[in-house]
Amino acid sequence: MVIGVALLFRYADFVMLLGGTEFHLGWIVGAGMVGSLVVRLALGSCIDRYGTMVVWIGSAMLLAASCFANLAVTSHRGVAIYLLRVLFCCGHAGIAGASMTFVSGRGSTRRIAEMVGMLGTSGFLGMMLGALLGDLMLGSVTVDRGGVERMFIVAGTLVSLSCPLAWLATRAEAPSRPLPGSSSLGVLRRHHPGTVLAVGMAMGLGLGLPAVFLRTYTAELHIPRIGGFFLVYTATAIVARVLSRRWPERFGNRRMILLGTGALVASTLLFLAVRMEWQLVLPAIGFGCSHAILFPAVMAAGNATFPAPHRGLAIVLVLAASDLGQLVGAPATGAILKWSRSAGLAPYPTMFLAMAGLMTLAGIWYSIASRPTTQRQEATAVHGER
Repeated sequence: MVIGVALLFRYADFVMLLGGTEFHLGWIVGAGMVGSLVVRLALGSCIDRYGTMVVWIGSAMLLAASCFANLAVTSHRGVAIYLLRVLFCCGHAGIAGASMTFVSGRGSTRRIAEMVGMLGTSGFLGMMLGALLGDLMLGSVTVDRGGVERMFIVAGTLVSLSCPLAWLATRAEAPSRPLPGSSSLGVLRRHHPGTVLAVGMAMGLGLGLPAVFLRTYTAELHIPRIGGFFLVYTATAIVARVLSRRWPERFGNRRMILLGTGALVASTLLFLAVRMEWQLVLPAIGFGCSHAILFPAVMAAGNATFPAPHRGLAIVLVLAASDLGQLVGAPATGAILKWSRSAGLAPYPTMFLAMAGLMTLAGIWYSIASRPTTQRQEATAVHGER
């Protein structure tokens, strides 16, 4: 599935081919995240009530259908391209929520970060292969309609092929039983993880930048290929995740979140040094390390405050915060690029500095608000025992 999704790291080529700009790209991607955000809580309840198989396979079918339907889109201004991006993001949200809920149930609460990290390793491999495949299909200076259509066909086919594998993984799973008399909103009010959600937004903002805007950035630098960036990104992330898989359990999620957020800010600033293709290695290494460290820690911290029967809701809540970061970040990024050009500023350096600043503020807020107290440590220990 991730190979198919990673092919669409070149979605910017599709929008530009239709006559759009980075400004339109940002709004299209942002609109898609609205759909993803809206369905998150419903997905959490469905996962907890009906199990991961139904949500996982249904979401994969929706994602594949959205890829194939893009073959009929001929304008970047019509409703169709926005609607299909919404369906794409809804399908991706369902797969991510179901798969993470499934693997998080394979171990204790204290090992959620490690379990999610193991799943993420397969995702990194898929990201690498998809990005390289995208370069093979569309890595020339001139991108034509035929190449873009092949991208969507291959992506939809790969996602479709993931359905029987999802069934094999989950066929023996029994749905968990939510606590009697509990509603999603009531559970959220009692167990929400607080400022972890702010870090989740910053994570979505930062980690979403390469997948959406790297292609337009490299095009401005006359660099036709982006596969090398994701090759280094994923290789670094796999190594970093293996080396750090027990760090959350050993050092605590808070320290890992602060470390990962700082690494993400530094990685974003490293784009400022890129002038040639090989220099993409610098931010790629940074993004690989920060993704490997930050994502499992944020997911585990978000789960720590929820009882086990509502783990699906906890997973999708943190993912929803990440979606919200992309929802705000993608249009804002496109707007910054447009307005900085109008003001005579260097567009991409201005954008990278602005995004790094926002992530820094989120990290500072979390650092202050999450200072451990005796009462909070006792509450965390109780939930860990559960």
